[in-house]
Amino acid sequence: MTKQPGATLTPLAIAVLALLEERPMHPYEMYQMLLQRREDYLLKIRPGSLYHTVTKLAEQELVHAEGTDRAGNRPERTTYRITESGTTALRTRISDLIRRPLREYPIFPLAMSEAHNLPRDEVIALLRERIGWLDNDITELDALHDWLTTHKVARRYWMVLEYLRAQVDAEVTWMRRITTELESGVLEWEPFTPDGTRITPETGVIGHGWGAAVTDDVLAELRKGIS
Repeated sequence: MTKQPGATLTPLAIAVLALLEERPMHPYEMYQMLLQRREDYLLKIRPGSLYHTVTKLAEQELVHAEGTDRAGNRPERTTYRITESGTTALRTRISDLIRRPLREYPIFPLAMSEAHNLPRDEVIALLRERIGWLDNDITELDALHDWLTTHKVARRYWMVLEYLRAQVDAEVTWMRRITTELESGVLEWEPFTPDGTRITPETGVIGHGWGAAVTDDVLAELRKGIS
């Protein structure tokens, strides 16, 4: 069975097709538009990646080149228009992503799962630093919210900022709790020598490899208990 193009659309491909749903554009205009609209809150935007994405969409016949133009001494720029197949692929992909949660594997949970490799005081300091950065993000998101509501921008265009704000707030709340528990000793930590060498814990105790102890059968029983 042939895989439908919508199933393989990357985040940047979704953003490109969404722009072309508004009107035809050339790739550099798309790049500028995405940055101006602060879409970098939602996805990584690089000129090279964007041009590659447009090329791939054209190969899939989700967009097609409409013509070229030149402004002054600048290189020729090709304008692209979304095709009917592109519109279908875009709407299908958006629907699929809203409908069913996917494991997206952000890097921070991985770092926290391995934080036991660092001394307790270092983890506390690092979490405090991260909280400071995220507090700045919260301040910025709140300022954007105030500006958008004051200027009566339709909420459907920026409601995702509320989601981002809730995500950051939940993360900061959790990190503050973990930091407090580390400082008080409620959250036990492996000991380290003064030179930073970890003291190996006792054998026979389930530790970092706890996931291996949760077999499929165990997980099935756990699910029964919460159903």
